[in-house]
Amino acid sequence: MSVPNPKPIRAEAFIIHLARAEARKPQVERLAAMLPLPVNIVDAVDGLALGDGEIKAVYRRHLHRPRYPFALRKAEIGCFLSHRKVWQAILDRGLGAGLIVEDDVKPDEKLFAPALALAMETIRPGDYIRFPYRSHTDSGAEVAKAGGITLVEPAHVGLGMQMQLVGRQAAAELLTATETFDRPVDTTIQMRWLAKIRILAVRPVSIRQIGHLLGGTVVQKKSKPLSEVLSREVKRAWYRLALRVAVFGRR
Repeated sequence: MSVPNPKPIRAEAFIIHLARAEARKPQVERLAAMLPLPVNIVDAVDGLALGDGEIKAVYRRHLHRPRYPFALRKAEIGCFLSHRKVWQAILDRGLGAGLIVEDDVKPDEKLFAPALALAMETIRPGDYIRFPYRSHTDSGAEVAKAGGITLVEPAHVGLGMQMQLVGRQAAAELLTATETFDRPVDTTIQMRWLAKIRILAVRPVSIRQIGHLLGGTVVQKKSKPLSEVLSREVKRAWYRLALRVAVFGRR
């Protein structure tokens, strides 16, 4: 079990918000009012506005193994760069940690406050603490527990970047490890050998993802023929298996 931090760390919250998603501004204001930390609204990197040169500077396919089977969409590249922007802000502002929140998150009125309190008491500079929004992910050995909330070290890190508490050293490690990237940011985090960080997760679920209540994604997706959908599902299943084998092999 982790020993609580001897003194409070300096932390701020960062809400990632795409400026052209104007319909989400009221949600951003509600979210900012709910967070018990100083709040910074971060302009998300608009992937659709990125030029070919900007993309080429950061994105390269098949950089790591297991190989990611899909080319990244511009929106996914923008999302990755938005999180890198916040990791850098944690360092630039001299913080001990930053709570990174995407703008389609709703904290649970009862569970979130004790969950964040336990995370703040437990976090070390090299820690990355996930707040999953799905109950079936991020199972693992117990690290800390208080008030019905548990922090675990997951055997397999779940997907999603809705909310994380990121320590200063972890932010620096992630920036170094992702100067170039080849897959989405949440899938990159799953490759825990890329950066020297400890990944923890909060249980039970203390946030909701409410993008479907805010008009859905701001990125238009074209419908695909059934053959392409099936092909992607096969490739996705293969990749998930390859990733689990890679994680198991590095324990």
